[in-house]
Amino acid sequence: MTGQHDSGPPFDLGLHAGPGQHAGPGQHAGPGQHAGPGQHAGPGQHAGPTGQTVRDRLAVAAQVLAAAEGRSTGSPSRVERGRGAPSAPPPPDPARNDREPDPEDLARAIVLRQLSMAPRSRQQLADKLRQRGCPDDVTTRVLDRMTEVGLVDDEAYAGMLVRSQQAGRGLAKKALAHQLRAKGVADETIDSALDGIDSSAERLRAEEVAAKTMRRLAGLDPSVQARRLAGVLGRKGYPPSVVYPVVRDAVNEAPEHQRD
Repeated sequence: MTGQHDSGPPFDLGLHAGPGQHAGPGQHAGPGQHAGPGQHAGPGQHAGPTGQTVRDRLAVAAQVLAAAEGRSTGSPSRVERGRGAPSAPPPPDPARNDREPDPEDLARAIVLRQLSMAPRSRQQLADKLRQRGCPDDVTTRVLDRMTEVGLVDDEAYAGMLVRSQQAGRGLAKKALAHQLRAKGVADETIDSALDGIDSSAERLRAEEVAAKTMRRLAGLDPSVQARRLAGVLGRKGYPPSVVYPVVRDAVNEAPEHQRD
């Protein structure tokens, strides 16, 4: 018998028979092992009956893997067929799919998501829950609980909106009240939020708006400047008693209208 062997499988599966084992078809028997049918025994080896095959070992490995993952091995998987892919995942649990979500849990999740994006009034949150199909009694219970813990607070919301809109847009009391009312804030809450704005503070804010606007109107005829400036102040909610003197002073005191 020669020292040469027939060529093995196209790639090494790493499944060589150990001492005292029988090598399967397509394997090479090591020292002290018996070669199975279709094999050549190496020096000091003896040909013996067929032992464990590569497919047998793959099947055992697949069963161990499936047991570790909690899968059934009732039908051959791709691993058992030697294709190297895992078996299909287990079917979903019907009991889990039949479980209805709690309406209050869903309502709370919607409210928290809305509040995470921007501050909201209670009425805005109620409108959103109604759009999402939440029952009215569920909406009331959830918003009552959110109010108790301070997550829904129309007074704080109104105060925040007044401060931000005054600083950012220069809105007057009339425009601020209109915005709060449109968002469902109660009239008494609106009055409380606007109590801190007196006439002198509103006049000062109107002058700031006029100065900023006049920079954009530079070079225009004074009558055009006055008309456009009055429109800007009126849309921001300033009353005529504030608009007319502020417009007059802003146009007359503009550097371009000053005589040398």
